[in-house]
Amino acid sequence: MRKLTDFLKVPNDNPALTLAQFEAFSKQVPLLYFILLTNMMALAWTHRAVAPFWLVGFIPGLLGVVFIVRAFGWIRNRDVKLSPEQAYAKLRSTNRLAAPIAFGCTAWSMALMPYGDAYQQAHVAFFMAITVIGVIFCLMHLRSAALMVTVLVNVPFIFMMLANGQPTFVATGVNVVLVTMAMIAVLLTHYRDFRRMVLASQALEAQQAALTAQNREMQRLSDENLRLANMDSLTLLPNRRSFFDVLHRAFDRATDTGSRLSVGVLDLDGFKPVNDLYGHAAGDRVLVEIGRRLMELTEPDFSIYRLGGDEFAVIHQGPHDEDDLRRLGEGICQAIAVGIDVGTAMVNVTASVGFAVHPEIGTSAQDLYERADYALYNAKRNNRGGIVMFNTAQALSLTRYRQVEEALLAADLERELSLVFQPIFDVSDDSLVGFEALARWTSPVLGRVSPAEFIPIAEHNGRISLITRHLLKTALSEAATWPGDCFLSFNLSPHDLATPESVLRIIAVVEASGFDPKRINFEITETAVTRDCAQATKSIDLLRLMGSGISLDDFGTGYSSLNHVHKLPLSKIKIDGSFVSQIDSRPASYKIVKSVLALCEDMGLEAIVEGVETEAELQVLKDMGVEVVQGFHFSKPVDVDEARKLLQDRLDALAESRKVKISGSGVA
Repeated sequence: MRKLTDFLKVPNDNPALTLAQFEAFSKQVPLLYFILLTNMMALAWTHRAVAPFWLVGFIPGLLGVVFIVRAFGWIRNRDVKLSPEQAYAKLRSTNRLAAPIAFGCTAWSMALMPYGDAYQQAHVAFFMAITVIGVIFCLMHLRSAALMVTVLVNVPFIFMMLANGQPTFVATGVNVVLVTMAMIAVLLTHYRDFRRMVLASQALEAQQAALTAQNREMQRLSDENLRLANMDSLTLLPNRRSFFDVLHRAFDRATDTGSRLSVGVLDLDGFKPVNDLYGHAAGDRVLVEIGRRLMELTEPDFSIYRLGGDEFAVIHQGPHDEDDLRRLGEGICQAIAVGIDVGTAMVNVTASVGFAVHPEIGTSAQDLYERADYALYNAKRNNRGGIVMFNTAQALSLTRYRQVEEALLAADLERELSLVFQPIFDVSDDSLVGFEALARWTSPVLGRVSPAEFIPIAEHNGRISLITRHLLKTALSEAATWPGDCFLSFNLSPHDLATPESVLRIIAVVEASGFDPKRINFEITETAVTRDCAQATKSIDLLRLMGSGISLDDFGTGYSSLNHVHKLPLSKIKIDGSFVSQIDSRPASYKIVKSVLALCEDMGLEAIVEGVETEAELQVLKDMGVEVVQGFHFSKPVDVDEARKLLQDRLDALAESRKVKISGSGVA
């Protein structure tokens, strides 16, 4: 019974199905009322002369008005978008009206049956049959209403036909019932297929919606991954990848439009000591704070990026000139120079900045960046904490730099590199006590290249370790021919102390040579220490364990020499020649050297003074107690043959001295 009642109710278990039913049904309702109206008017017309007026005039007129009003109401609201609840309400309303209308039309037609002749009675049977079939077709998408109309029309109709007794009417009644049953079967099948189609469409829409949501989520994740791939995770600034992507697109745009494009590269000064003294967590806090400050400076015309480590970059687009760039650089430097709280202390770092401007400079985006980077290189060397604009002089210098770099990369190091030796003297008796080995390079392409030029380039391109080991091997081979009291002083690059592997390779060269490590004095610069103080200390400890001496070269020229003297296991200090020049007439230089000598005496370190060029300078140094010196006053760097001659002269002088002493003893 419940299943039967479900057939007679409008389903409301699926909003999408309800809307689909309503949309399909709303297109057929006007046709339904048209069928009822035309059939009713035709039947009333054929009975106008035989039936009373109220039956063929008043009732059809009243029902006709209802049909017309309902039909136009459906037509007028056909394009109105309804919610599932509103659609369900309209379907229920139609379902409730189906029974009264069906009952009224059936009762009216049956009331006409007694009037008229056989033809007019047949018209009544035709009206009921054709009307119910047409209505079933029109109510196909509202199953409950179709079934109610079928029952309310066919049951009275068949009883009326059977009661008439006339064989034609009986056959007509049975025929209509059978056709109606077939129509109901078609209706149920159509409704089931319609329902399946709607549900399948709904499932497809849900699948498409899920796929769209999935695609949207994938796009969101892709966009997020792209954003993260182009963002520095520490400072939240755009990263190196983003920088070069924007730079290449900006360069192409500037080339096409003839507009200006500037690139700035900046590097922090004094950042490494923050890491060494306070730890990497403090270093990260410094970078985060600097990133925040730089982000505040960003404007539509320029953007700031972190390239890695403590290096950042700027891209400036739009109208600007050199003064604008300098103001931008000064703003960056001022923002960075403000003290930063790292938790345990306030630290200060500064920045050096290099700029390059297109179209004046640069034939490609990479070329423009490299020139800005070279301007930064010059700022770090000559204007630390300041701003350098790439110019013609630097262009020439960069061209030379690249020529030297290309020649060095292609060089046969064993054939092209050589050594000269700077004699070191004990001023107490003017005796030769050692040599400092100095690198020389004669390129078949460039000729002689100064070590001040090719050593920094070798450090930059990674060949310095090969050069160090080759020259050390050569120097040890030559030093093996020297007298046992003559020592070798050899310079190490910061890269030679940067890793345990590098210093172990140097130790392996010394051990393979068979030369006494105690006769070797390795010279290091403050740069080697400031890069990574902890690793440099470990490397120096390994060399000291081997028995070699360690000198801090160019003492006094760095900003933290005293700190390094205090921490490092040194054996000697070399006082830089800049403090010796004109020491006989410059009181400030005199005081500096005297203070350093006192420091060496207090700490038990030997002192070597370099750059002695005049007799007056030498005399002042002797009066101050200096024992070991080197400089042009005694000898310029000499080649191997001249070094051997100096050693032989020393031996001859010693031999002559012994003869004199022996002769003097015999006379006595």
